Amino acid sequence: MADKNYDLQGYRIHVLDESTINKIAAGEVIERPASVVKELIDNSIDANATDIRVEIKGSGTKSILVVDNGSGMSHQDASLAFTKHATSKISSIEDLDRVLTLGFRGEALASIASVSRVELTTRQENDISGTRLVVDSSGIKSISSAGSAVGTSISVNDLFYSTPARKKYLKSLRTELANITDVVTRHAVAHPEISFALVSDGKVIMRSPSSGELFDSIVHLYGADVARSLVPVEFRSEFVSISGYISKPELTRSGTDLQAFFINGRSIYSRVIANAVRLGYYTLLPKGRYPAAFLKFDIDPFYVDVNVHPTKREVRLSHEKEIESAIITAVEQALSTADLIPELRLTKESSVQSRIYGPEARPPEKEGSGTAPADHVFFDGRQESLLQQPSVLREESQSYRYPMKDTQKRLMRSERLQAQHVPPVKKSEALPDVKVLGQFADLYILTESEGKLVLVDQHAAHERIMYEQVLKMRDMGWQELVTPVTLELSTKERAIIEDYIPFLEQIGFSISEFGPGAYVVTTVPSIFGRLEDPGIVHDIISDLVTGGRIREDTEVYDRLCSTMACRAAIKAGAVCTPEQMQGLLRQLILCENPYTCPHGRPTMVSFTKEELGRMFGRT
Repeated sequence: MADKNYDLQGYRIHVLDESTINKIAAGEVIERPASVVKELIDNSIDANATDIRVEIKGSGTKSILVVDNGSGMSHQDASLAFTKHATSKISSIEDLDRVLTLGFRGEALASIASVSRVELTTRQENDISGTRLVVDSSGIKSISSAGSAVGTSISVNDLFYSTPARKKYLKSLRTELANITDVVTRHAVAHPEISFALVSDGKVIMRSPSSGELFDSIVHLYGADVARSLVPVEFRSEFVSISGYISKPELTRSGTDLQAFFINGRSIYSRVIANAVRLGYYTLLPKGRYPAAFLKFDIDPFYVDVNVHPTKREVRLSHEKEIESAIITAVEQALSTADLIPELRLTKESSVQSRIYGPEARPPEKEGSGTAPADHVFFDGRQESLLQQPSVLREESQSYRYPMKDTQKRLMRSERLQAQHVPPVKKSEALPDVKVLGQFADLYILTESEGKLVLVDQHAAHERIMYEQVLKMRDMGWQELVTPVTLELSTKERAIIEDYIPFLEQIGFSISEFGPGAYVVTTVPSIFGRLEDPGIVHDIISDLVTGGRIREDTEVYDRLCSTMACRAAIKAGAVCTPEQMQGLLRQLILCENPYTCPHGRPTMVSFTKEELGRMFGRT
């Protein structure tokens, strides 16, 4: 067999040419302009730079320039830098067990050059002159001596010119700018000793100090409101050393945009770490809310595998359970020593729906009667000692109960809206009889309809009702806020919000810039009624700017409507009277699609008598 000559053209399997191989491999590392920025900043940090400047045009699609004052490269090293898998950071497979640099595979520059036109200028401190290289997908076009400051400057132009199909998968320019901003921000938080600057089309988007203090970077990048709510974290165990800041329970978001985790200086994403942080809060956080967390983890590189994903953002940890336990303990200890009590601002108008006690406190009984009402915070003769105790406050394990008055207002509002858009039901189109049996866990409505047991998720059901009505209302009306809401947005949120302001204004929000890094909201849609929690405005905007790709204007409006409906609907944990439950079901049946909420979750599930019989083992 080995001696036979084969006509290679007759084979279906063949070896790809080098250029195609490089472009395919580049797609694993360079997904979007933010990927280029991330890889170039990594190289600058590895070169011990103390000042890194990123300048972009067209949100990185036209040009990306990264300039640093690092150690630079010699003429010989520069000529090899764009060769595939050429690197100065490891020399053998054993070195992968002790990787401390951010780059190590020698893929970044080669991958960038495969899909763009690159010009590099670099000089070492002791060299008389620097080196300039011009590279594109076909290889090095020219190499020459050039005058240059110490450090490296890399200009990347016409990204994806050699792979035009990849361009159509890029998001809007605002979204790509937000991704680049997020990359630079995370690097600035991870390395507060380095000064970072990001300039987009001549406008300074962000600038961080080089104070060396993590807290200073957080103030500059995330705003004073976030920084004021942070408490320090310091913890050391056998496998990990943890430092950084987490927020008090008063500061939460509906997503994880205020969370940043770093292992040995590398920004990473980890559900395990994020979940461990939340577990450390025990019952201090409402369901679906996430705290701010900026945490650094120093772990022996031998226990960290950073070579599991081309982008190096995912890592594999040895002793994962022990590290997770250490994170939970670190969060608990940080909260236990924090002064949480002053953040409870109680006024006569406040309605505190849960009782809060210290570790030894018990709810006293009201003199001459039964248990005291649930809308008070109890402090007896032990108040002074409780205030002096540094231990963490824990919420009594009972669900939050929304007042019936609030539920009634929300239901009446949706009923009025529905009456404006749904024609009266004729007798010939009579609705099915629904018998309300009760409510379970202040969340599910138990009903009987057409011989079936039907369980209805009250929040999902009302969310569907509100969504269909809001979607039909191009002019929702607006109401002016007595006290305008000031929003301090993160650098990523600021980069993208301009795209959404026209749509927010269309449905009743009035938003304008209010100093550097801040916006002020003066009106909100009338659908909210009286805005009792101004934080809802930030949640809505946060939901919008973190929701992913928007292809068309109609999708922006649709997402806005679903977010509005979710915030305006009655809540899980709202106690409903039989009349309120009946009214909710009546509104749900009149919906065009009563079976799912706007996010695709079912609003109801049903069981036939036969299915229940099988569940109970009846034959």
